[in-house]
Amino acid sequence: MPSRTPHVLYIDDDPGLIRLVEKAMQRRGYIFSHAQSGEEGLELIRNGVIDVVALDHYLPTGTGLDVLAGMEGLEDRPATVYVTGSSEMSIAVNALKAGATDFVPKSGSEDFMPLLLSAIDHAIEHVRLTRAKAKAEREVEDARDRAEMLLGEVNHRVGNSLAMVAALVGLQSNALDDPEAKRALAETQVRIQAIAGVHRHLYTSDDVRNVQMGEYINSLIGELENSLQAEGSTASIRVDVEGFPLPTEKVASLGVIVTELVTNALKYAYLDRDPGEVRINMRRDGTQVRLVVEDDGIGWTGNGKPQGTGLGSRIVKAMAASLDASVEYGEGPGTQVVVTFEG
Repeated sequence: MPSRTPHVLYIDDDPGLIRLVEKAMQRRGYIFSHAQSGEEGLELIRNGVIDVVALDHYLPTGTGLDVLAGMEGLEDRPATVYVTGSSEMSIAVNALKAGATDFVPKSGSEDFMPLLLSAIDHAIEHVRLTRAKAKAEREVEDARDRAEMLLGEVNHRVGNSLAMVAALVGLQSNALDDPEAKRALAETQVRIQAIAGVHRHLYTSDDVRNVQMGEYINSLIGELENSLQAEGSTASIRVDVEGFPLPTEKVASLGVIVTELVTNALKYAYLDRDPGEVRINMRRDGTQVRLVVEDDGIGWTGNGKPQGTGLGSRIVKAMAASLDASVEYGEGPGTQVVVTFEG
């Protein structure tokens, strides 16, 4: 509740008691309003800024429980002190279940007024803390929304910048005549696109902390196929990846690993033979993620000199180290690479 003066509403049809409560509230410096019926009280609650309601059970029409029912669903509901002269505790229990903050037994003894005033004071403190908590939660939520919006914008700009770098690398490749240099730049372009794809998925997602792997890997392989088929690679790629989320900080490294393994398979697995298939399978079992990239080609067990420059194998090892992942090779036929890490 803000630093404004607390506003207390007393709903009762006893004029003498209303005057006593009004004087006590004025001595405390509270704003005081009163209503003689539940209908009048609800109108004041809905139209005004009421912090605490002191509510009598027996009213000219209906009871205080009807007023509590009428307050249900109010966005900024005031705290309520329920006042009943009934000796039945069930009425007080029902009032508390209906949302009352406290209750005071109504009696002719001299203890009634001090008890009522004490309950109102406690109710004011209760609503102050409740509203302060709600305000803090709103501020945290607003700050989180702003941070996510800014992070989305950052991912958008990073994705666009990486796409521009990839395009410049492609232009540089087109300007060269050396086939080896052109191939090296084309591979660099694919690696940049793999990382750009992570940021592209992040700024189109509602969750910037995770990337859905099924969507990302399928998108990555689609771009990779288009790029490599343009260079004459005709082996087919089959993707079988579960749709599970993976923390953003792990996805870029994983995307580069997939890119390198698939690129190597497409380039070397079916060299001088009929093109076959490259298969990508990824599952998460509990916290462990298992990626398998395999083909039916000439086969490599990870030992000895790799085909080409060996740069792709070194990149896979570096990215695996950043994930604290293990990389294992199967015995064939063909090549099977298994990457396992905690996700």
